[in-house]
Amino acid sequence: MKIEMIRNNKKSFLYLRLLADERKNIIDRSLERGDMFALYDSDLKSVCVVTNEGQGIYELKNIATYEMYRGRGYGKKLINHLLQYYNDRCQTLIVGTGDNSAAILFYEHCGFSFSHRVCNFFTDHYDFLIFENGRQLIDMIYMRKDLKSAV
Repeated sequence: MKIEMIRNNKKSFLYLRLLADERKNIIDRSLERGDMFALYDSDLKSVCVVTNEGQGIYELKNIATYEMYRGRGYGKKLINHLLQYYNDRCQTLIVGTGDNSAAILFYEHCGFSFSHRVCNFFTDHYDFLIFENGRQLIDMIYMRKDLKSAV
């Protein structure tokens, strides 16, 4: 298994990233200003982008694993790599997710804790309804992980 930073042809990973966010314009913006990482285990399994939000805060955006590979630890391995990579680069890594207990439990299992809630995020920023596990997403939940760095 290997994890690499993608520096070229980032748009070739669009299909996988659309699994995490269906708004192509938002994905394109994060590509321009973020670091992209891909996890391979004989072939591509997961991708994500991390953006510098300023003041020592970086945001994990659009982490996505192909559905057939979910539940095998690839997402957690990718996040663990990011925590090591950014440990000396930032103070806090944040991630926003839908108000979905499975996603929240996943990030808690990776060491993140609740930061804050943005009410009506999905109904205010998407022109279509989004459902996860049969439940409509309305609020965005932000999780945070404080790192050792004192940038």
